[in-house]
Amino acid sequence: MPDRPRRLAHLCVDVQNMFAADTDWQTPWLNRMLPAIEALVERDPEATVFTRFVPPSSADRETGAWQQYYERWPAMTSERLAPEMVDLVPALKRFVPPARVFDKNRYSPWLFGDLDRTLRGEGVETILITGGETDVCVLAAILGSIDLGYRTILASDAVFGSANQTHDAALTVLDSRFGEQLIVRTTAELLEHWDELAWS
Repeated sequence: MPDRPRRLAHLCVDVQNMFAADTDWQTPWLNRMLPAIEALVERDPEATVFTRFVPPSSADRETGAWQQYYERWPAMTSERLAPEMVDLVPALKRFVPPARVFDKNRYSPWLFGDLDRTLRGEGVETILITGGETDVCVLAAILGSIDLGYRTILASDAVFGSANQTHDAALTVLDSRFGEQLIVRTTAELLEHWDELAWS
């Protein structure tokens, strides 16, 4: 490895058992996109930060619209979910460590836990984003990354949603509306140019 700070972090969003398994939040596309995600993680596990969406123990542990949200999805609270449902899927969990895990309880990973401060301290300037869901947590991760001024890259074939229409719509909006601040590439293109992205 070059004797200088890695400039790229791979932010892999919420590729967890509760979205892969037969739950109320199952996203069938996850398993189809997993090989691409896994290939990008495998290219440099040390550069990877996995996020996990961690629900509250019950709806009454939340406030406002989030309380209403979990009243709609009571089976997805942590008192009802099997603990392993919050874990990363096995194909990705095997990379931890050296990959890191960052827990959150909101769509955006940038609101809690000093993720931005940590990455800045490591010299990161580019954020590669994969995972799910395209039109929810991935969208929040991308917009936060752009707002914070990172060079932001979306792996278009390594993100997944639960509905084709909104997944496609999100990709269309991101690619067409944020062209000056977001680079959209395929997994093959990213792997081909990985060293350039990570170290230059």
